[in-house]
Amino acid sequence: MNILMVGDVYGEPGRQAVAKLVPRLRQEHAIDFCVVNIENAAAGFGVTAPIAKQAFESGADVLTSGNHIWDKREIVEYITKENLLLRPANFPAGTPGVGHVTVKTGPHKIAVLNLMGRVFMLPLDCPFRKADEIIPEISKETPIVLVDMHCEATSESIAMGWYLDGRVSAVVGTHRHVQTADERVLPGGTAYITDLGLTGPTDGVIGVDRDQIIQRFLNQMPIRFETAKGPAALQGAVIVVEPETGRATSIRRLRVPA
Repeated sequence: MNILMVGDVYGEPGRQAVAKLVPRLRQEHAIDFCVVNIENAAAGFGVTAPIAKQAFESGADVLTSGNHIWDKREIVEYITKENLLLRPANFPAGTPGVGHVTVKTGPHKIAVLNLMGRVFMLPLDCPFRKADEIIPEISKETPIVLVDMHCEATSESIAMGWYLDGRVSAVVGTHRHVQTADERVLPGGTAYITDLGLTGPTDGVIGVDRDQIIQRFLNQMPIRFETAKGPAALQGAVIVVEPETGRATSIRRLRVPA
């Protein structure tokens, strides 16, 4: 199975990149399943129901998120009804929405698990123990398990990759908006990359207007961030998985100008 996983979609440039490129990439790479991290799609902060629906219409099968999932208050009602939009599974019990989902694709099923790190982030439940709790259950339905590990610290992403090696098909990092060059298939058959990167404007600073960020560093004054203008790109990875075993055979990094 060919799986496309897309890094954090940022603002309108990111949404346009998804709308333009995901259908093309699905055809070019014979993609069977597509996961898109959508949490920065609403001007960099959160996601709305119309934006989520647009991503599904563009070819996403499941949407993942992270620490910005609640930035738009109206998403709470939507996420309680739409289980294909995930929030991190290690949010406390009773949080709206779900942190994992299993989807039928042709003759096979694919499970997606969304986790969030704790280093320099919210004090959520332990993502490692949450993975231990959930993976045995979803693995009863399918050997194909994809994990979006939304982290600030690269070390936490790497640790999760090794921790889950051989137990899931892929562990991909999101959140930092900088694509890493460490993609590989780990010894146990788990495809891994520390960060898929940013789907959005390429001439800003992690999606934000660069002049605003430079001024923020210079004077340390608070400012309302605006999405960068100019060219955009889609960043992510194509992962090939054996459907019978769930083992990954390859992972290829993508950076496609929009």
